[in-house]
Amino acid sequence: MTAQHRGTAPHHGTAGPHGFGPGRGTGRGRGPGLPHRPGPTHGSVLPYRSGPAYGSGPAHGSGLKRGIDLLGGAALLLLLAPALGAVALSLRLADEGPVLRRRTMAGRGGRTFTMLTFRTRSPLAALPLLLHVVRGEMSLVGPCPLAPGHPECTGGARRRLSVRPGLTGPWQISGRSDLPWEERELLDLHYVDHHWLGMDLAVLARTLPAVRRRRLRRASARAARLA
Repeated sequence: MTAQHRGTAPHHGTAGPHGFGPGRGTGRGRGPGLPHRPGPTHGSVLPYRSGPAYGSGPAHGSGLKRGIDLLGGAALLLLLAPALGAVALSLRLADEGPVLRRRTMAGRGGRTFTMLTFRTRSPLAALPLLLHVVRGEMSLVGPCPLAPGHPECTGGARRRLSVRPGLTGPWQISGRSDLPWEERELLDLHYVDHHWLGMDLAVLARTLPAVRRRRLRRASARAARLA
């Protein structure tokens, strides 16, 4: 979980919900696993299934996704409660600034909510986002949170607002920390149109390894610059 999005969350300098920032794209790229039209592709990074998305409508699938979010988010909150308390206390003792950073984001259906993250430059900044998952403002897996005025919340891309923004998503596990923003947006929209339980589970399983690999690459890059 954790990077600074252009006009988005503090992602995710400050770590955010997914932990990686958008690159500057050319607009020509195609994200990994994205078909030109619905259907499986060679080298797809996620399990693909045709048919309606299971979490975007009023049918039983939406309830299943919400149930997984609620149970998973609550379990993670309980498990990580000591870490939440430790980070909040360390920030409070470090200086007199606020412990939490607040940003207005667009949720499902365009409803806005105030997204909370810790005011720290580490993956732990995203821990408070679990509160939004439990409250139903975010999902464990989904498109990255965007500010209400972001261009990708308008026009044809507005369909991204048919699902809740996520703590993680397909673009986070793409294997590239410099993925152009345009490709990230394609991955988000592909998820919105085709997500299903297997895809969500695959994204969750690959998120922590992806975060770990990126942190190792960044540490190696810093060490190389200092050498």
